[in-house]
Amino acid sequence: MKIVIGILFAIGAVGLVVFGLHSGPSSASAANDFLRLHIRANSNSVADQAVKYEVRQAVIDEFAPIFAFVTTREQAMNVLRQNLSRIENVSNNVLREHGFDYTARASLRNEYFPTRDYHGITVPSGMYDALILELGDAAGNNWWSVVYPPLCFLDNNIGGDRGVVYRSRIQEIVRRFR
Repeated sequence: MKIVIGILFAIGAVGLVVFGLHSGPSSASAANDFLRLHIRANSNSVADQAVKYEVRQAVIDEFAPIFAFVTTREQAMNVLRQNLSRIENVSNNVLREHGFDYTARASLRNEYFPTRDYHGITVPSGMYDALILELGDAAGNNWWSVVYPPLCFLDNNIGGDRGVVYRSRIQEIVRRFR
């Protein structure tokens, strides 16, 4: 399956960034089309599960602007590879702010993922390269998504927490000139 992501900038009263997704056949295997994300919570306690979503949101907030301009899976891998310590720092700041004494570990690995559906796009089970973010003992329930194409940056309501807010870069530039 090949996923094509298009970014459309519209200037107007609202000024939106619109992500269009469509899928089509591809000769490449799914594992070569996707880069996954796996966040493993410290435990299944209510507090550890809640902070997992806070960490997820902080990482997404930090990297959504970067991934908006990533056009290939290889670029995405390079961005992650070069920012593993930054991902850990962002995660550790959230953990510290919420009073946790354990830390986060970020790595890139090839791991098995079950079949998942993201915004109507089915990603089959199999071995995928992934950003693995382990919080503390990493023994609790976890959260999965797709970093490339950036489907996790489109998730608006996972776990009941706040969604990602998209802004128009063009609108921001126009506002600066007013």
